[in-house]
Amino acid sequence: MSISEPFIRRPIATALLALGIALAGIVAYFALPVAPLPRVDLPTIVVFASQPGADPATMSSSVAAPLERRLGAIAGVSEMTSTSSLGSTSIVVQFDLSRSVEGAARDVQAAINAAGTDLPAGLPFPPNFRKANPGDAPVLILAITSDTVSPGAVYDAADSIVVPRIAQVPGVAQVSVAGAEQPAIRVSVNPAAARAAGLGLEEIRLAITRANVNQPTGLLEGRDQSAAITVNDRLATPADFASIVVKSVDGAIVRLSAVADVALDVRDRRQGGSFDGRPAVLLTVFKQADANVIEVVDNIRALMPQLQRWLPGGVTVRTIRDRSETIRASVDEVQRTLLISVVLVVMVVAVFLRRASAVAAAGIAVPLSLLGTLAVMWLIGYSLDNLSLMALTISVGFVVDDAIVMIENMARLTQRGMKPMQAALVGARQIGFTVVSITVSLIAVFIPLLFMGGIVGRMFREFSVTLAIAVAISGVVSLTLTPMMAAHLARGTPRPPGLLARGFDRGMAGLTNGYLWSLAHVLRFRRLALLFTIGLIGLTVWLYIIVPKGFFPEQDTGLIIGTTRSSPDTSFQAMQRMQEQVVAVLLRDPAIAGIGSSVGSGGGNASVSQGRVFISLKPLAERQGATAAQVIDRLRRPLGGIPGIQTFLRAVQDIGFGGRAGNAQYQFVLLSPDLEGLAVWSEALVQRLRTVPGLTDVSSDQQRAGLVARLVIDREAAARLGVSVQAIAAGLNSAFAQRQVSVLYRARNQYRVVLEVDRRQQQYPDQVDDIFVPGDEQIPGAGR
Repeated sequence: MSISEPFIRRPIATALLALGIALAGIVAYFALPVAPLPRVDLPTIVVFASQPGADPATMSSSVAAPLERRLGAIAGVSEMTSTSSLGSTSIVVQFDLSRSVEGAARDVQAAINAAGTDLPAGLPFPPNFRKANPGDAPVLILAITSDTVSPGAVYDAADSIVVPRIAQVPGVAQVSVAGAEQPAIRVSVNPAAARAAGLGLEEIRLAITRANVNQPTGLLEGRDQSAAITVNDRLATPADFASIVVKSVDGAIVRLSAVADVALDVRDRRQGGSFDGRPAVLLTVFKQADANVIEVVDNIRALMPQLQRWLPGGVTVRTIRDRSETIRASVDEVQRTLLISVVLVVMVVAVFLRRASAVAAAGIAVPLSLLGTLAVMWLIGYSLDNLSLMALTISVGFVVDDAIVMIENMARLTQRGMKPMQAALVGARQIGFTVVSITVSLIAVFIPLLFMGGIVGRMFREFSVTLAIAVAISGVVSLTLTPMMAAHLARGTPRPPGLLARGFDRGMAGLTNGYLWSLAHVLRFRRLALLFTIGLIGLTVWLYIIVPKGFFPEQDTGLIIGTTRSSPDTSFQAMQRMQEQVVAVLLRDPAIAGIGSSVGSGGGNASVSQGRVFISLKPLAERQGATAAQVIDRLRRPLGGIPGIQTFLRAVQDIGFGGRAGNAQYQFVLLSPDLEGLAVWSEALVQRLRTVPGLTDVSSDQQRAGLVARLVIDREAAARLGVSVQAIAAGLNSAFAQRQVSVLYRARNQYRVVLEVDRRQQQYPDQVDDIFVPGDEQIPGAGR
């Protein structure tokens, strides 16, 4: 008895088994997630910390260093990089593939808590983290615009309504908002008026803090009823803050409005954004490492109609780029290729075998093996991506081989006079072990891929497993369904060949005779054939050496991300003007569909000499076949002609590693304990690389220090006047750092009160002398 005999004698049970496999595969096809590539993202967590007004060196030593010491002690950390800029620090922590992002997040939170005692006391917020990779491309970029609502109000609506709901979508790691800032009440102090009133900025700050209080006041509870005590201790409007009494002497009072202008503005003035040249707030959505792009985007889009109803009138949400569009198109193209390959294989079988039962058996074996593979893929958590679909396409040629071997052996026995049922039983018994050996040997070919480690192993594991599953299921189908169909559908006497079949046979006979003729001539010159073979081997080796090599082919995903950079001492207004020139040049290119632009990276006092642009390209057919790389090449010349600003463009790829969001496709990291030496040699390396042929857009993320207004404290004079160094630093912080001194609590969000001196008093170094710092009143002549 053979493996196939029970299935041959029970055709209904075998047909039901095949039908069950087919239904499971069809259901799995619609349930399988769609992705560009297998899930190979490294678990990555980014830690943020801010201290408005602090220079990069201070942020690095006082904030980044304590956090790095604690984060570096976590098990499974493969890479950790930190970036410190004016007022902010970000630390990117990447973990091994074996670690889950949820477990890594718990360890990161514990490390942040442990580092709390080493962090400076002036942080407005404790460090926080997000489960996102800044080096990854956003899955969705949205622009929120309005012709009737101010950018601050648009930002407030986005920050209060849109961002929290999108962040709740499963798989979303981070929703970044750029292009404007949250509304705030800004207190702009007139230094001359404050000095005349004998008020320092620290006194004004304390007065604002003490006047705006949010504290529980308790209950009044009688015998029958109780009542909560409410006090008008909270301030809500600029007029309320303007009426604060900041000083009282002998019955005379000085209100805040006498020494400062109080107005409704934004928390950070150094933020700007646009969409196709119009003011806009940009939302960039990043996914978690283990999330599926298509599912994340579909869930967000399902929310958008509801969110649009909640937004104020006149505010619209537009999509700059949906990363899932190119992914869907790519997967659809591979699926179409798979369908064509199945049809071609069945046609070839029909042309050569020319028997209805054989064609039916082979024609059903191929799609049934693929559907069974889809069912197993769904069970083990795989996705429909370019590599798994490529494996299915390649497997079409393998899965039909087992069926053809089985069919041809039965046909041989039928031609010897056996009945179809007897030929199926005998043929299956004879060829069963051969089918098993073929299947096992094919699966063994993929064993090295199954045991590869690292990123490459994780990426190609899904490819190899999918191919092995398809081969295994084809072996099962060839031992069960194929002999059953051949036994019950075959005719007893084959039909005579027709005119087309006879013509095909004559053509094949001619081809065979031609091959035999060429073989006879080659065998006459065996030494020459051997030399020709050796030459081909040498040519192959030479071509392998000279052919360009890379980790993954360059893709055209329809999205280009650009970074703009100017001199570090560039003001926000000048940077915004130059950014608008960049956008104007980009809009003139016919291949570009939309542009989102932002200046300033958030975080209070982050650098304003940098900006970002998100360029969405039109479909390939509408841009005359120009690829993203070609669009970048032709944009370099006009962008390079804009004075005072550099623009670096790179095409977004579906696969990327590393935690740094660089300006180019490749990155080098220089390490040194000497910060000054690192700056010198990094600049030398950049200049040298720019001379290498074939390299473009070479840059470094370490910027030179901009202009510095150095203030030297005369400590002896300060001591004589009773002015502490801490008081001087606090006064400067309140004057020039957009210091957040109080909070307004509203129903859906919290807003800040920002203290500063008048903007006209922040333009020149000598205006620092106008800041009044009170001294100890017990010391005669104290003050200034």
